[in-house]
Amino acid sequence: MTKVKICGLMEPEHVRAAVDAGADAVGFVFAPSRRRVAIAQAKELARLVPDHVIKIGVFVNAEQEELVRAFREVPLDFIQYHGGESMGTIKKAGLPSIKVLSVHGSEDVEKVHGYDTEYVLFDTPGVEFSGGSGKVFDWSLVEKDVPRDRLILAGGLHAQNVREAIRQVRPYMVDVSSGVEIDRRKDATLIREFVQAVKEEES
Repeated sequence: MTKVKICGLMEPEHVRAAVDAGADAVGFVFAPSRRRVAIAQAKELARLVPDHVIKIGVFVNAEQEELVRAFREVPLDFIQYHGGESMGTIKKAGLPSIKVLSVHGSEDVEKVHGYDTEYVLFDTPGVEFSGGSGKVFDWSLVEKDVPRDRLILAGGLHAQNVREAIRQVRPYMVDVSSGVEIDRRKDATLIREFVQAVKEEES
């Protein structure tokens, strides 16, 4: 069954909404972003997350000290590398990892073979910040040569298109942020609708 990650959470009510809706993972952004949270803030939000829900921290070219501190103090289950980090840098940190690849074309998808991380997340290139743009990329690019059990799909997903995405790509997990927002703020109803759409597609 495809798992669901709600990313960019900043407020207790939205963490609760994600957990109550049945999300399998939540994401806290520590990189420069309008959704950025401090370690202390993420630690408080993490108290609302039960053990069976995965906690993922999003970073862009962060220092190893910051990664380790956040991983231990929040605590996190995975580090999501959203910058230009090499596999050597990721290995040096020695933490459970997700590498993000921004997809312009097939050559970007080919980079998956250079990353021996637990998961690889495919997203649309960011505009304002490193990270997603809230737009969909060509899903056919990741239909082949990418192990399904490592593939996390992001980029412009919302309740109306996530079923089609699952049918076409068959990812391990789908990741949403702006697709569950209204006026740049998370919305509990949209969170529930997104999770429900995924679960209904899989039922």
